[in-house]
Amino acid sequence: MDLTPRHTVQPAVASAVQANEAIRALVDSRAGRDWSATESATYEVLLIEWATATRSDGSDIIEAA
Repeated sequence: MDLTPRHTVQPAVASAVQANEAIRALVDSRAGRDWSATESATYEVLLIEWATATRSDGSDIIEAA
């Protein structure tokens, strides 16, 4: 029986932390102001990156519209 993990957890955690920090910075910088279409798109991409990084098995592929 092979007990070797299928995926290394550390890179996913680091990616999730980086995406989370970028999301916080974007939200904080726009507090109380309207978002441009570019900022909204950036937010969406960061959320997708965060969601991908936090998936337990990493096997799902997410595509942005």
